Amino acid sequence: MGFRRFIRQAADVKPSRRQLEWFDTEFYAFVHFTVNQYTNREWGLGNEDEAIFDPVDLDPDQWCDALLSAGMKGLILTAKHHDGFCLWPSKYTEHCVKNSPCKVDVVKEVSDACRRHGLKFGVYLSPWDRNSKYYGTPAYNDYFCNQLEELLTGYGDLFCVWFDNACGEAPNGIKQEYDFPRYIELIRRLQPNAVIFNDYGPDTRWVGNEAGVTRHAEWAVVPSELCKWSEVQTQAGPFEGRLSYMYNPDPDIGSLQNIIYSKGLVFCPAETNMSIRPGWFYHPNEEPHSLDRLFKTYLASVGGNSCFNLNIPPMPNGRFDERDVARLKELGDKIRSTFANDIAGDAVITRRTFSDTQEDIILTWDKPVTINSVVIKEDISKGQRVENFQLRQRGDDVRVNVIYNGTTIGHKKICMLDKPCQTDQLTLNITSSRAEPCILPIEVY
Repeated sequence: MGFRRFIRQAADVKPSRRQLEWFDTEFYAFVHFTVNQYTNREWGLGNEDEAIFDPVDLDPDQWCDALLSAGMKGLILTAKHHDGFCLWPSKYTEHCVKNSPCKVDVVKEVSDACRRHGLKFGVYLSPWDRNSKYYGTPAYNDYFCNQLEELLTGYGDLFCVWFDNACGEAPNGIKQEYDFPRYIELIRRLQPNAVIFNDYGPDTRWVGNEAGVTRHAEWAVVPSELCKWSEVQTQAGPFEGRLSYMYNPDPDIGSLQNIIYSKGLVFCPAETNMSIRPGWFYHPNEEPHSLDRLFKTYLASVGGNSCFNLNIPPMPNGRFDERDVARLKELGDKIRSTFANDIAGDAVITRRTFSDTQEDIILTWDKPVTINSVVIKEDISKGQRVENFQLRQRGDDVRVNVIYNGTTIGHKKICMLDKPCQTDQLTLNITSSRAEPCILPIEVY
Protein backbone atom coordinates (compact mmCIF):
# COMPACT_ATOMS: atom_id res chain seq x y z
CA MET A 1 0.00 0.00 0.00
CA GLY A 2 1.23 3.51 -0.77
CA PHE A 3 2.27 5.78 2.10
CA ARG A 4 -0.22 8.54 1.27
CA ARG A 5 -3.13 6.11 0.98
CA PHE A 6 -2.24 4.48 4.31
CA ILE A 7 -2.14 7.84 6.12
CA ARG A 8 -5.57 8.64 4.71
CA GLN A 9 -6.84 5.32 6.06
CA ALA A 10 -5.31 6.09 9.45
CA ALA A 11 -7.12 9.45 9.49
CA ASP A 12 -10.44 7.68 8.90
CA VAL A 13 -10.22 5.13 11.73
CA LYS A 14 -13.36 5.92 13.73
CA PRO A 15 -14.73 5.27 17.24
CA SER A 16 -17.91 3.35 17.96
CA ARG A 17 -20.91 5.07 19.51
CA ARG A 18 -20.06 3.51 22.88
CA GLN A 19 -16.52 4.92 22.66
CA LEU A 20 -17.85 8.41 21.86
CA GLU A 21 -20.15 8.22 24.89
CA TRP A 22 -17.22 7.05 27.03
CA PHE A 23 -15.13 10.03 25.91
CA ASP A 24 -17.99 12.38 26.84
CA THR A 25 -18.03 10.85 30.34
CA GLU A 26 -14.45 12.19 30.80
CA PHE A 27 -14.16 11.90 34.61
CA TYR A 28 -15.50 9.07 36.76
CA ALA A 29 -14.70 7.08 39.89
CA PHE A 30 -13.32 3.70 40.75
CA VAL A 31 -14.49 2.37 44.11
CA HIS A 32 -12.27 -0.43 45.47
CA PHE A 33 -14.19 -2.19 48.25
CA THR A 34 -13.80 -5.77 49.55
CA VAL A 35 -12.43 -7.76 52.50
CA ASN A 36 -9.14 -5.86 52.14
CA GLN A 37 -10.71 -2.95 54.04
CA TYR A 38 -10.77 -5.24 57.11
CA THR A 39 -7.35 -6.91 56.69
CA ASN A 40 -5.37 -3.78 55.69
CA ARG A 41 -4.15 -5.50 52.52
CA GLU A 42 -3.97 -4.42 48.89
CA TRP A 43 -4.34 -7.94 47.48
CA GLY A 44 -6.46 -10.38 49.46
CA LEU A 45 -5.51 -14.03 49.82
CA GLY A 46 -8.89 -15.59 49.06
CA ASN A 47 -9.16 -17.40 52.40
CA GLU A 48 -10.73 -14.54 54.37
CA ASP A 49 -13.69 -15.30 56.62
CA GLU A 50 -16.84 -13.79 55.08
CA ALA A 51 -17.81 -12.62 58.58
CA ILE A 52 -15.20 -9.86 58.51
CA PHE A 53 -17.06 -7.93 55.80
CA ASP A 54 -19.37 -5.73 57.84
CA PRO A 55 -19.93 -2.15 56.56
CA VAL A 56 -22.24 -1.09 59.39
CA ASP A 57 -22.85 2.36 57.90
CA LEU A 58 -22.87 1.62 54.16
CA ASP A 59 -23.87 4.85 52.41
CA PRO A 60 -23.59 4.86 48.60
CA ASP A 61 -25.61 8.08 48.51
CA GLN A 62 -22.76 9.77 50.37
CA TRP A 63 -20.39 8.38 47.74
CA CYS A 64 -22.49 9.77 44.90
CA ASP A 65 -22.78 13.21 46.50
CA ALA A 66 -18.99 13.34 46.83
CA LEU A 67 -18.44 12.28 43.22
CA LEU A 68 -20.88 14.87 41.92
CA SER A 69 -19.11 17.58 43.91
CA ALA A 70 -15.94 16.71 41.98
CA GLY A 71 -17.74 16.85 38.64
CA MET A 72 -17.62 13.11 38.01
CA LYS A 73 -20.20 11.41 35.78
CA GLY A 74 -19.90 7.75 36.69
CA LEU A 75 -18.79 5.05 39.15
CA ILE A 76 -17.13 1.66 38.59
CA LEU A 77 -17.43 -0.71 41.57
CA THR A 78 -15.06 -3.60 42.27
CA ALA A 79 -17.78 -6.24 42.37
CA LYS A 80 -15.06 -8.88 42.86
CA HIS A 81 -11.33 -8.35 43.37
CA HIS A 82 -8.54 -10.94 43.30
CA ASP A 83 -9.63 -12.36 46.69
CA GLY A 84 -12.78 -13.69 45.02
CA PHE A 85 -15.16 -12.14 47.55
CA CYS A 86 -18.32 -11.01 45.72
CA LEU A 87 -20.19 -7.87 46.72
CA TRP A 88 -23.40 -9.44 45.44
CA PRO A 89 -25.12 -12.71 46.56
CA SER A 90 -23.74 -14.89 43.77
CA LYS A 91 -25.36 -18.26 43.18
CA TYR A 92 -21.98 -19.72 42.27
CA THR A 93 -19.92 -19.15 45.44
CA GLU A 94 -20.26 -18.98 49.19
CA HIS A 95 -17.47 -16.41 49.35
CA CYS A 96 -19.79 -13.42 49.08
CA VAL A 97 -22.02 -10.99 50.95
CA LYS A 98 -24.78 -13.54 51.58
CA ASN A 99 -22.54 -15.09 54.24
CA SER A 100 -21.43 -11.77 55.76
CA PRO A 101 -23.10 -10.05 58.73
CA CYS A 102 -24.54 -7.29 56.53
CA LYS A 103 -26.33 -9.65 54.06
CA VAL A 104 -26.64 -6.64 51.72
CA ASP A 105 -26.31 -6.79 47.94
CA VAL A 106 -23.74 -4.01 47.76
CA VAL A 107 -23.75 -3.96 43.95
CA LYS A 108 -27.50 -3.26 43.97
CA GLU A 109 -27.22 -0.61 46.67
CA VAL A 110 -24.53 1.22 44.70
CA SER A 111 -26.18 0.85 41.30
CA ASP A 112 -29.51 2.11 42.71
CA ALA A 113 -27.75 5.10 44.31
CA CYS A 114 -26.08 5.94 40.99
CA ARG A 115 -29.46 5.96 39.24
CA ARG A 116 -30.90 8.26 41.90
CA HIS A 117 -28.03 10.70 41.47
CA GLY A 118 -27.79 10.59 37.67
CA LEU A 119 -24.42 8.83 37.60
CA LYS A 120 -23.45 6.11 35.15
CA PHE A 121 -22.69 2.73 36.73
CA GLY A 122 -20.09 0.12 35.81
CA VAL A 123 -18.46 -2.96 37.31
CA TYR A 124 -14.98 -4.41 37.74
CA LEU A 125 -14.80 -8.20 37.83
CA SER A 126 -11.37 -9.68 38.48
CA PRO A 127 -10.53 -12.65 36.25
CA TRP A 128 -8.01 -13.76 38.87
CA ASP A 129 -9.88 -15.47 41.72
CA ARG A 130 -7.78 -16.71 44.64
CA ASN A 131 -10.80 -18.35 46.30
CA SER A 132 -12.44 -20.37 43.52
CA LYS A 133 -11.75 -24.10 43.43
CA TYR A 134 -12.11 -23.94 39.66
CA TYR A 135 -9.25 -21.47 39.12
CA GLY A 136 -6.52 -23.16 37.10
CA THR A 137 -8.90 -25.65 35.47
CA PRO A 138 -10.89 -25.62 32.19
CA ALA A 139 -14.09 -25.23 34.24
CA TYR A 140 -13.05 -21.79 35.50
CA ASN A 141 -14.14 -19.87 32.40
CA ASP A 142 -17.64 -21.34 32.81
CA TYR A 143 -17.63 -20.19 36.44
CA PHE A 144 -16.41 -16.73 35.49
CA CYS A 145 -18.99 -16.32 32.74
CA ASN A 146 -21.76 -17.38 35.12
CA GLN A 147 -20.74 -14.64 37.55
CA LEU A 148 -20.29 -12.13 34.74
CA GLU A 149 -23.81 -12.88 33.49
CA GLU A 150 -25.21 -12.22 36.97
CA LEU A 151 -23.70 -8.74 36.89
CA LEU A 152 -24.71 -8.06 33.29
CA THR A 153 -28.36 -8.95 33.86
CA GLY A 154 -29.13 -7.90 37.43
CA TYR A 155 -28.18 -4.23 37.75
CA GLY A 156 -29.56 -2.23 34.83
CA ASP A 157 -27.54 -0.59 32.08
CA LEU A 158 -23.77 -0.58 32.57
CA PHE A 159 -21.53 2.02 30.96
CA CYS A 160 -18.33 0.05 31.54
CA VAL A 161 -17.14 -3.48 32.29
CA TRP A 162 -13.57 -3.23 33.57
CA PHE A 163 -11.04 -6.09 33.43
CA ASP A 164 -7.40 -6.26 34.36
CA ASN A 165 -4.98 -8.99 33.33
CA ALA A 166 -3.69 -10.04 36.76
CA CYS A 167 -3.15 -13.78 36.53
CA GLY A 168 -1.65 -15.42 39.58
CA GLU A 169 -0.64 -19.06 39.58
CA ALA A 170 -3.33 -21.50 40.74
CA PRO A 171 -2.64 -23.82 43.71
CA ASN A 172 -2.10 -26.66 41.23
CA GLY A 173 0.71 -24.65 39.62
CA ILE A 174 -1.23 -24.03 36.40
CA LYS A 175 -1.63 -20.59 34.89
CA GLN A 176 -5.29 -19.95 34.11
CA GLU A 177 -6.05 -19.12 30.48
CA TYR A 178 -8.73 -16.41 30.39
CA ASP A 179 -11.25 -16.73 27.55
CA PHE A 180 -11.56 -13.02 26.77
CA PRO A 181 -13.27 -13.54 23.38
CA ARG A 182 -16.03 -15.39 25.23
CA TYR A 183 -16.27 -12.67 27.90
CA ILE A 184 -16.46 -9.97 25.22
CA GLU A 185 -19.18 -11.81 23.28
CA LEU A 186 -21.27 -12.16 26.45
CA ILE A 187 -20.97 -8.45 27.24
CA ARG A 188 -21.78 -7.40 23.68
CA ARG A 189 -24.92 -9.55 23.76
CA LEU A 190 -26.20 -8.53 27.20
CA GLN A 191 -24.80 -4.98 27.61
CA PRO A 192 -24.18 -3.70 24.06
CA ASN A 193 -23.69 -0.08 25.21
CA ALA A 194 -20.96 -0.89 27.75
CA VAL A 195 -17.33 -0.10 26.92
CA ILE A 196 -14.95 -2.92 27.79
CA PHE A 197 -11.65 -1.95 29.40
CA ASN A 198 -8.70 -4.31 29.09
CA ASP A 199 -4.97 -4.00 28.44
CA TYR A 200 -5.64 -5.27 24.91
CA GLY A 201 -8.97 -3.57 24.14
CA PRO A 202 -11.51 -3.91 22.62
CA ASP A 203 -12.87 -0.46 23.58
CA THR A 204 -10.46 1.22 25.99
CA ARG A 205 -6.98 0.36 27.20
CA TRP A 206 -4.62 1.03 30.07
CA VAL A 207 -2.48 4.17 29.78
CA GLY A 208 0.45 2.12 31.11
CA ASN A 209 0.78 3.10 34.78
CA GLU A 210 -1.31 3.59 37.94
CA ALA A 211 0.12 6.98 38.87
CA GLY A 212 -1.98 9.18 36.59
CA VAL A 213 0.96 9.84 34.25
CA THR A 214 -0.05 10.54 30.65
CA ARG A 215 1.82 10.67 27.36
CA HIS A 216 3.05 13.81 25.66
CA ALA A 217 1.07 12.74 22.57
CA GLU A 218 -1.87 10.36 23.08
CA TRP A 219 -3.32 8.62 20.04
CA ALA A 220 -6.59 6.67 20.12
CA VAL A 221 -5.64 5.27 16.70
CA VAL A 222 -3.06 2.59 17.48
CA PRO A 223 -1.60 -0.59 15.97
CA SER A 224 -3.72 -3.72 16.27
CA GLU A 225 -0.59 -5.44 17.61
CA LEU A 226 -1.24 -3.49 20.84
CA CYS A 227 -5.01 -4.17 21.05
CA LYS A 228 -5.70 -7.67 19.80
CA TRP A 229 -9.37 -7.65 20.86
CA SER A 230 -10.21 -4.46 18.91
CA GLU A 231 -11.70 -4.18 15.42
CA VAL A 232 -9.07 -3.67 12.71
CA GLN A 233 -10.14 -0.83 10.40
CA THR A 234 -7.25 -0.52 7.90
CA GLN A 235 -5.08 -2.64 5.68
CA ALA A 236 -1.48 -3.30 6.62
CA GLY A 237 0.96 -0.40 6.62
CA PRO A 238 3.27 0.37 3.71
CA PHE A 239 6.39 -1.15 5.26
CA GLU A 240 7.25 -4.68 6.34
CA GLY A 241 8.28 -4.95 9.96
CA ARG A 242 7.22 -6.08 13.42
CA LEU A 243 5.59 -4.43 16.44
CA SER A 244 5.43 -7.48 18.72
CA TYR A 245 7.53 -5.63 21.31
CA MET A 246 4.90 -2.90 21.77
CA TYR A 247 3.05 -2.57 25.10
CA ASN A 248 0.88 0.05 26.80
CA PRO A 249 3.64 1.63 28.95
CA ASP A 250 5.59 2.52 25.79
CA PRO A 251 5.79 6.31 25.43
CA ASP A 252 5.12 6.52 21.71
CA ILE A 253 2.60 4.04 20.33
CA GLY A 254 0.47 5.92 17.80
CA SER A 255 3.05 7.94 15.89
CA LEU A 256 3.75 7.55 12.19
CA GLN A 257 7.10 5.85 12.72
CA ASN A 258 5.26 3.01 14.46
CA ILE A 259 1.94 2.68 12.66
CA ILE A 260 3.57 2.36 9.21
CA TYR A 261 4.73 -1.12 10.29
CA SER A 262 1.34 -2.23 11.64
CA LYS A 263 -0.70 -5.07 10.17
CA GLY A 264 -3.77 -2.84 10.68
CA LEU A 265 -4.98 0.02 12.89
CA VAL A 266 -7.71 0.12 15.54
CA PHE A 267 -9.49 2.83 17.52
CA CYS A 268 -8.79 2.13 21.19
CA PRO A 269 -8.24 5.16 23.48
CA ALA A 270 -6.41 5.13 26.80
CA GLU A 271 -7.94 5.45 30.25
CA THR A 272 -5.83 7.18 32.91
CA ASN A 273 -6.37 5.72 36.37
CA MET A 274 -4.95 6.37 39.83
CA SER A 275 -6.12 6.35 43.44
CA ILE A 276 -6.86 9.43 45.51
CA ARG A 277 -4.53 7.89 48.13
CA PRO A 278 -1.29 5.90 47.78
CA GLY A 279 -3.21 2.60 48.08
CA TRP A 280 -6.18 1.33 46.10
CA PHE A 281 -7.92 0.08 49.25
CA TYR A 282 -8.53 2.09 52.40
CA HIS A 283 -5.71 2.37 54.92
CA PRO A 284 -6.36 4.76 57.83
CA ASN A 285 -2.78 6.06 57.98
CA GLU A 286 -2.88 7.37 54.37
CA GLU A 287 -3.80 10.89 53.32
CA PRO A 288 -5.38 11.95 50.03
CA HIS A 289 -3.06 13.34 47.37
CA SER A 290 -2.72 17.10 47.11
CA LEU A 291 -5.23 19.21 45.20
CA ASP A 292 -2.41 20.31 42.90
CA ARG A 293 -1.50 16.73 41.92
CA LEU A 294 -5.12 15.75 41.29
CA PHE A 295 -5.84 18.88 39.26
CA LYS A 296 -2.73 18.41 37.12
CA THR A 297 -3.74 14.79 36.49
CA TYR A 298 -7.21 15.94 35.46
CA LEU A 299 -5.73 18.44 33.00
CA ALA A 300 -3.30 15.89 31.55
CA SER A 301 -5.88 13.10 31.20
CA VAL A 302 -9.24 14.68 30.38
CA GLY A 303 -7.25 17.37 28.59
CA GLY A 304 -4.99 14.89 26.83
CA ASN A 305 -7.33 12.66 24.78
CA SER A 306 -7.99 10.29 27.68
CA CYS A 307 -10.53 9.84 30.48
CA PHE A 308 -9.71 10.06 34.20
CA ASN A 309 -10.75 7.15 36.46
CA LEU A 310 -10.00 8.24 40.05
CA ASN A 311 -10.30 5.64 42.80
CA ILE A 312 -11.88 6.53 46.16
CA PRO A 313 -11.83 3.61 48.64
CA PRO A 314 -14.54 3.48 51.34
CA MET A 315 -13.67 3.04 54.99
CA PRO A 316 -14.55 -0.29 56.67
CA ASN A 317 -17.84 1.24 57.86
CA GLY A 318 -18.93 1.79 54.24
CA ARG A 319 -18.55 5.57 54.01
CA PHE A 320 -15.94 7.73 52.29
CA ASP A 321 -13.38 9.33 54.60
CA GLU A 322 -14.28 13.00 55.13
CA ARG A 323 -10.74 13.96 54.12
CA ASP A 324 -11.36 12.41 50.71
CA VAL A 325 -14.80 14.01 50.49
CA ALA A 326 -13.31 17.44 51.16
CA ARG A 327 -10.53 16.91 48.59
CA LEU A 328 -13.05 15.87 45.94
CA LYS A 329 -15.06 19.05 46.47
CA GLU A 330 -11.88 21.14 46.31
CA LEU A 331 -11.02 19.48 43.02
CA GLY A 332 -14.49 20.08 41.58
CA ASP A 333 -14.41 23.72 42.68
CA LYS A 334 -10.99 24.16 41.06
CA ILE A 335 -12.16 22.64 37.76
CA ARG A 336 -15.36 24.69 37.71
CA SER A 337 -13.63 27.98 38.50
CA THR A 338 -10.86 27.41 35.93
CA PHE A 339 -13.35 26.79 33.11
CA ALA A 340 -16.18 29.10 34.16
CA ASN A 341 -16.02 31.94 31.64
CA ASP A 342 -15.59 31.02 27.98
CA ILE A 343 -14.82 34.23 26.09
CA ALA A 344 -14.54 32.63 22.65
CA GLY A 345 -18.15 33.57 21.93
CA ASP A 346 -17.18 37.25 21.95
CA ALA A 347 -14.67 36.79 19.14
CA VAL A 348 -15.01 36.96 15.37
CA ILE A 349 -13.78 33.68 13.86
CA THR A 350 -12.09 33.33 10.48
CA ARG A 351 -10.22 30.48 8.80
CA ARG A 352 -7.28 30.22 6.43
CA THR A 353 -6.57 26.94 4.64
CA PHE A 354 -3.06 26.32 3.36
CA SER A 355 -3.42 22.68 2.24
CA ASP A 356 -5.59 19.66 2.91
CA THR A 357 -3.70 19.12 6.15
CA GLN A 358 -2.84 22.63 7.39
CA GLU A 359 -5.09 25.50 8.43
CA ASP A 360 -5.42 28.49 10.77
CA ILE A 361 -8.46 29.26 12.91
CA ILE A 362 -8.31 32.90 14.01
CA LEU A 363 -10.28 34.42 16.89
CA THR A 364 -10.33 38.24 16.97
CA TRP A 365 -11.77 40.37 19.76
CA ASP A 366 -12.63 44.08 19.52
CA LYS A 367 -10.26 44.79 22.41
CA PRO A 368 -7.48 42.87 24.22
CA VAL A 369 -8.55 39.99 26.47
CA THR A 370 -6.67 37.96 29.09
CA ILE A 371 -6.22 34.29 28.22
CA ASN A 372 -5.18 31.62 30.74
CA SER A 373 -6.21 28.44 28.93
CA VAL A 374 -7.57 27.22 25.61
CA VAL A 375 -9.60 24.04 25.02
CA ILE A 376 -9.46 22.45 21.56
CA LYS A 377 -11.46 19.45 20.34
CA GLU A 378 -11.51 17.40 17.17
CA ASP A 379 -14.71 15.91 15.82
CA ILE A 380 -13.39 12.41 16.46
CA SER A 381 -16.54 10.83 15.02
CA LYS A 382 -14.64 11.42 11.75
CA GLY A 383 -11.34 10.14 13.18
CA GLN A 384 -8.33 11.52 15.09
CA ARG A 385 -6.12 13.47 12.71
CA VAL A 386 -4.09 16.37 14.14
CA GLU A 387 -0.42 15.61 14.81
CA ASN A 388 0.94 19.06 15.71
CA PHE A 389 -0.39 22.58 16.35
CA GLN A 390 0.55 25.97 17.75
CA LEU A 391 -1.34 28.73 19.53
CA ARG A 392 -0.19 32.24 18.56
CA GLN A 393 -1.08 35.68 19.78
CA ARG A 394 -1.17 38.63 17.36
CA GLY A 395 2.27 39.57 16.11
CA ASP A 396 4.58 39.35 13.12
CA ASP A 397 7.54 37.83 14.95
CA VAL A 398 6.94 34.08 15.17
CA ARG A 399 9.74 33.81 17.70
CA VAL A 400 7.70 35.59 20.37
CA ASN A 401 4.06 35.23 19.40
CA VAL A 402 3.83 31.43 19.85
CA ILE A 403 2.32 30.91 23.31
CA TYR A 404 1.76 27.13 23.14
CA ASN A 405 3.17 24.20 21.15
CA GLY A 406 1.09 21.03 21.06
CA THR A 407 0.98 17.60 19.46
CA THR A 408 -2.22 15.53 19.37
CA ILE A 409 -5.71 16.91 20.10
CA GLY A 410 -8.29 14.13 19.81
CA HIS A 411 -11.41 14.34 21.97
CA LYS A 412 -10.08 17.26 24.03
CA LYS A 413 -6.82 19.14 24.50
CA ILE A 414 -6.59 21.53 27.46
CA CYS A 415 -3.80 24.03 26.83
CA MET A 416 -2.79 25.74 30.09
CA LEU A 417 -0.54 28.70 29.33
CA ASP A 418 2.64 29.21 31.36
CA LYS A 419 1.51 32.76 32.08
CA PRO A 420 -1.60 34.79 31.20
CA CYS A 421 -1.60 36.26 27.70
CA GLN A 422 -3.16 39.61 26.79
CA THR A 423 -4.07 39.95 23.13
CA ASP A 424 -6.91 40.84 20.80
CA GLN A 425 -6.19 37.93 18.45
CA LEU A 426 -5.54 34.22 18.97
CA THR A 427 -4.65 31.83 16.15
CA LEU A 428 -4.85 28.05 16.26
CA ASN A 429 -2.32 26.96 13.65
CA ILE A 430 -2.69 23.31 12.63
CA THR A 431 0.83 22.61 11.40
CA SER A 432 0.37 18.91 10.62
CA SER A 433 -2.66 16.67 10.20
CA ARG A 434 -3.21 13.25 8.64
CA ALA A 435 -6.19 14.59 6.66
CA GLU A 436 -8.29 17.75 6.69
CA PRO A 437 -8.66 18.88 10.33
CA CYS A 438 -12.17 18.72 11.83
CA ILE A 439 -11.98 21.17 14.75
CA LEU A 440 -15.01 21.80 16.94
CA PRO A 441 -15.67 25.30 18.41
CA ILE A 442 -12.67 26.48 20.41
CA GLU A 443 -13.08 27.49 24.06
CA VAL A 444 -10.99 30.29 25.59
CA TYR A 445 -10.75 30.98 29.34
